[in-house]
Amino acid sequence: MSEPIIIVGGGPVGATLALLLAQRGVAVTVLEARQQGAAYGEGRALALSHGSRRILEKLGVWNKLAPHATAIHTIHVSQKGSIGRSKLYASDYMQEALGYVLSYGALSEALALALTEKPTVNFIFEAIAEAITHSGSQASVSYSQAGETYTITSPLVVLADGGRSLDALFGLARETKEYGHDALISKVRAELPHHNIAYERFTPNGPMALLPNGERDFSLVWTGKKEYITPLLALSDAEFLTQFHQQFGDRVGRFLSVEKRMAFPLKLSQLKATDTPHLVVIGNAAQTMHPVAGQGFNVGLRDAESLAQLVVASSATALGTASMLDAYRASRKNDTKGGLFFTDFLVNIFSNDVVGASGLRSVGLGLFDIIKPIKQHLVSKMSFGK
Repeated sequence: MSEPIIIVGGGPVGATLALLLAQRGVAVTVLEARQQGAAYGEGRALALSHGSRRILEKLGVWNKLAPHATAIHTIHVSQKGSIGRSKLYASDYMQEALGYVLSYGALSEALALALTEKPTVNFIFEAIAEAITHSGSQASVSYSQAGETYTITSPLVVLADGGRSLDALFGLARETKEYGHDALISKVRAELPHHNIAYERFTPNGPMALLPNGERDFSLVWTGKKEYITPLLALSDAEFLTQFHQQFGDRVGRFLSVEKRMAFPLKLSQLKATDTPHLVVIGNAAQTMHPVAGQGFNVGLRDAESLAQLVVASSATALGTASMLDAYRASRKNDTKGGLFFTDFLVNIFSNDVVGASGLRSVGLGLFDIIKPIKQHLVSKMSFGK
């Protein structure tokens, strides 16, 4: 392979792809807009599925990450004002855990350290992608760094940067559904230990998720309409914890403290079918999902794994061709559409207060708890995308 594959975006999904390819001796150039190490201190929580752990094990980085990860042994799903609830246990599905909670910074640092040991990877920091052009046999990416402009070429360019909107830059179009909801994220400390239980709590104003993250701490994702979430940011810590406790209940006792609260708008987004030569889009750059089921990041890692397998199996002349890109999209179609549909379904079903809906949801949760094939399908979907 004469020219390295170019990955635009060195976050966890782009870095995972680079490492998967480097393990098979494929040369890679990664363009990352941020400074080296800029992400290492990010405490934002990531919910990793059991399948994502397997990918990280293949990369040889899980042993370093395990001490920083909190396992989820049980998922408790409930609805406010209802006796209906359901529980999922990892032991019922022969898994050590249903998932893990890990900081973005810890994962970024572990992947970066592993990449420094791969001579076939050229990581270029503070490199801002500005344009892409393509010919019959390759694509060219122009980027700026320290006031200078550079151009590099490759038969395959991978867009893995979900942090910036590069749609216009690369001539892409996407279908977007605005929920009109915001997600409030923070970290709270509870009076009682969490016993490795993750909670998904549905309320008329929107779902909230508590993910065990440390001995007594939880990472919180509380979603709802903007006019409902925005005032929560202005409350004192004591007032916020009182309101949160009223919505969540007493399962872990009182909430003792809350860290800084932030909010961002939620949307469901997917790229429209594109036949741009020599360009493939993965991760959050390809699809953005509501965080209600924790699917988005894990779908992105599976994107990276599938693409790496296809690259390794392709000849040099097949890289970036229409047939190769079609094969990649076909390999990811069911997983991606399934994740988008599943998260959208949960939001639509559980985030409204139509008369009579609450009772039906309560019955549904009760039935879900006793129908094992449905629970098995859900666990398989959350863990492996199947």
